[in-house]
Amino acid sequence: MASAELHEDLSCSICLNLYTDPVTLRCGHNFCQVCIERVLDVQKDSGSYSCPECREEYAERPMLEKNRKLCNIVKHFLVTQTHLEGSGVACTYCVHAPILAVKTCLQCETSLCGIHLTIHNSTVDHVLIEPIDSLVSRKCQTHNKLLEYHCCKDASCICVSCFAVGSHRTHNVETLDEAVTKKKGKIKVVLNKLTSQVEGIEKQVQNLLDLQFAEHKKSSDVKKAVMSLFEDARKQLEEKEAWILGVIIKQEDKIDSKISHLIKNLGTQKESMFDKMRQLEELCKMTDPLLILQDKEADSKNLIGLGDLSIAEKTIKEEDRSEMRFDEGLLTSSLHVALSDLMCKMKKASCITKSADLVLDSDTACNNVLVSGDQKVASWVSGALKRPVSSKRFTSYCQLFAKNLFLKGKNYWEVDTSDSAFWMVGLAYASIPREGPRSKIGNNKYSWCMKRAEMSYFVIHDSLVTDLPLKSPIQRLGIYLDYEAGYLSFYQLCNSAKLLYTFHATFTEPLHPAFVVWNDGWIKVKN
Repeated sequence: MASAELHEDLSCSICLNLYTDPVTLRCGHNFCQVCIERVLDVQKDSGSYSCPECREEYAERPMLEKNRKLCNIVKHFLVTQTHLEGSGVACTYCVHAPILAVKTCLQCETSLCGIHLTIHNSTVDHVLIEPIDSLVSRKCQTHNKLLEYHCCKDASCICVSCFAVGSHRTHNVETLDEAVTKKKGKIKVVLNKLTSQVEGIEKQVQNLLDLQFAEHKKSSDVKKAVMSLFEDARKQLEEKEAWILGVIIKQEDKIDSKISHLIKNLGTQKESMFDKMRQLEELCKMTDPLLILQDKEADSKNLIGLGDLSIAEKTIKEEDRSEMRFDEGLLTSSLHVALSDLMCKMKKASCITKSADLVLDSDTACNNVLVSGDQKVASWVSGALKRPVSSKRFTSYCQLFAKNLFLKGKNYWEVDTSDSAFWMVGLAYASIPREGPRSKIGNNKYSWCMKRAEMSYFVIHDSLVTDLPLKSPIQRLGIYLDYEAGYLSFYQLCNSAKLLYTFHATFTEPLHPAFVVWNDGWIKVKN
């Protein structure tokens, strides 16, 4: 109500809105500057001026004086109204100008600004809360009294009458402060749990960021090493190319030199023959028979062999024709040496994990597994082989180990597989059983493997089988082991490498490459 009255006092009597740039006439009345100037412009035509409020007349157009104090009051009123519209709670006692309340007294049922709150607190000790519009929600709907207690049984807030004579008189009750203290205690427990969980999430995020940074650094280091490797390979390839081209050019020069020498010799022979021909032509022109017959050059002994075309041919045939032949064998052997040397240098300089040279262990092979002489191929045979009894030998399944043992670091090797039948490739601890159903790789906690059965592929560990949906049969596998990191990965090698599956484990014992072949299946370990 006070706000409405103040709004009316601060309104222009011409436009009926709050003053805008208020100005004052000599009579003391105030108007918006724009409003009064429009009125005075209209009065100019009538030749007299007067105040629209009190009708006081002026002989000349009155001077307008800005009312800065009133302007500030209007601005303050607008700011106050904005705050009140946001909170909706004004001080109950500020009747002349609405002031924002800072607290509401439950006992007095009034809202207080800062000034009136100080006066209130100096006289009484009441319960104060944040400013609210209405106390209806804080009163008992039955007794219309303030809610001061909390019923533990019904978990509801009640007034003193509910507690004394109402339906809650037989229930356990507590003051609102006690109930709030208990609830805040529970909230703090939950808050602590949530805080701990948030800290855990933040820690995980930081760990992920650290992992991302580490993996990016690793990737960057490998990228630089690979670029350096191929840059060095390009330089070496250019050197080998220059060397091979030098071999070819030397052969060309040798052939050219030999042929040039032969052509020169033949040219000399040709000139000698031209001289003979000119002498013989002169003899043919002579008419004196004695001169012709007595000419020593034209003697029959000297004419024998002249004009025989086979002489020149015989001269060429008698030369070593091998010196005029391009030696492709030399080029082939030179290329082989150059490329072999280049590949050897690239492998030595490679920053990637070196390929392990696996050797199959026939002492562990089941008697239905045939191991090749070079110990690189294992194949299934229907008839049992006669091998000496050994505690290392597998007896229940067509299985064997490689002699290699991995107990640290990063290792990589490749295996060719039969494109049909049955095979298994993996890793196992040396402590794996040698007989019984738990001795097969994949059927225990000591081994990890990939399996082919008919046209399907699986990965197995501790008898847990996971299907691998593959579109094309596997003929070559790449196996990568990072012992410390606990990664064992299988890759299909074709035109490019494709990751098939990665086991994640904590390896605690040395690992042997392990294999199973059955029903005409075979595997071949690569160098």
